[in-house]
Amino acid sequence: MTTITYEEFERVNLRSGTIVKAEEFPRAKKPAFKVWVDFGPQVGVLQTSAQVTVHYTPETLLGRQIVGCVNLGEKNIAGFTSQFLLVGFADENGAICLITVDPKVPNGQKMH
Repeated sequence: MTTITYEEFERVNLRSGTIVKAEEFPRAKKPAFKVWVDFGPQVGVLQTSAQVTVHYTPETLLGRQIVGCVNLGEKNIAGFTSQFLLVGFADENGAICLITVDPKVPNGQKMH
């Protein structure tokens, strides 16, 4: 395991947000959803492609408060611009389980 400094960790911009829209993404090579998240007034609503189809549906994602990394830059995924990384952990089969916030906090809070 590589050690980083606290200053390096502070550069990773992990923010709280609420999923406001989610839909199927049939053009993606691997099963995925298009997801839009409100990260509060400072960051706004950002979109991403997320391979979270095993444990979630677009309907179960709506309103869920999640954690996203908002400073990795944009990436083109099958013609869709991904603006942040939705973060989670892999289960025993490799399917992603999203990191959530409990209890809820205001959108846009930076992870400490």
